[in-house]
Amino acid sequence: MTQPLDCDEYSRWIRQAEYTLRSIDADMNSSNYSWVCFKAQQTAELALKALLRAMGKPAYGHNLVALFNDLVNYCSNVSDRLRFCVGYLDKMYVTPRYPDAFVEGVPFERYTREEAVEASNCAGLIVNWVRGCSPCR
Repeated sequence: MTQPLDCDEYSRWIRQAEYTLRSIDADMNSSNYSWVCFKAQQTAELALKALLRAMGKPAYGHNLVALFNDLVNYCSNVSDRLRFCVGYLDKMYVTPRYPDAFVEGVPFERYTREEAVEASNCAGLIVNWVRGCSPCR
């Protein structure tokens, strides 16, 4: 039995994803690269959950790969780049935030501008993919 679409729920979640994506610019301009990476992960998580919730599917946890895998049979245009981005951002949930995530140093000292740019680009790609997959337009 197919679940009815919940476009109101999709809208709530995708709007939060878009807001989080926009907020990355301020962190990038302040060289807060660890926060850029974490916010990029959050953007992707919110976007993937938006589509899952719209379809009436479970959308829990922070594992981007698992959330994404629940959608790949539903959505087309799954490129190697998209798969890379999901895996890249999946690693950005814990390490940018916790001082003991690395053996030495703290996260804000370890993340680079290049990693932050990649994370931000990946988050944008995932949001655009979700928008393109969504039946709620």
